[in-house]
Amino acid sequence: MSLAAAGAASAAAAAPRLTLIMVDRPGCSYCRAWKQDILPGYASHPVGRTLPLRIVPIDGPWPDGIALDRAPLISPTFLLLDGGIEVARIEGYPGRDHFWTGVALLLDRSGSGARAG
Repeated sequence: MSLAAAGAASAAAAAPRLTLIMVDRPGCSYCRAWKQDILPGYASHPVGRTLPLRIVPIDGPWPDGIALDRAPLISPTFLLLDGGIEVARIEGYPGRDHFWTGVALLLDRSGSGARAG
């Protein structure tokens, strides 16, 4: 195996299988509340340490190679992707406690074995 092929294989193995996309809309008060309540501590939360987050505007541009069940219409929408394919979603943001509970349910439904901590 060449060094380039070995490097590519290593990068693929290290790439997270599950990702979370937060769909944002300019002027969305619920998006702003989520960014104030959750975003600052997301990376230090047990979920954030294992579930990479990407924020995408509702009108795009969208990351290449993803497949969604349907286009998001509500903001915020949180999309759980497994290998770029949507496996679950949360629509809206009813508050901090509901968010973490909702993410835990998404992870349980995904069958990934990941836990919300």
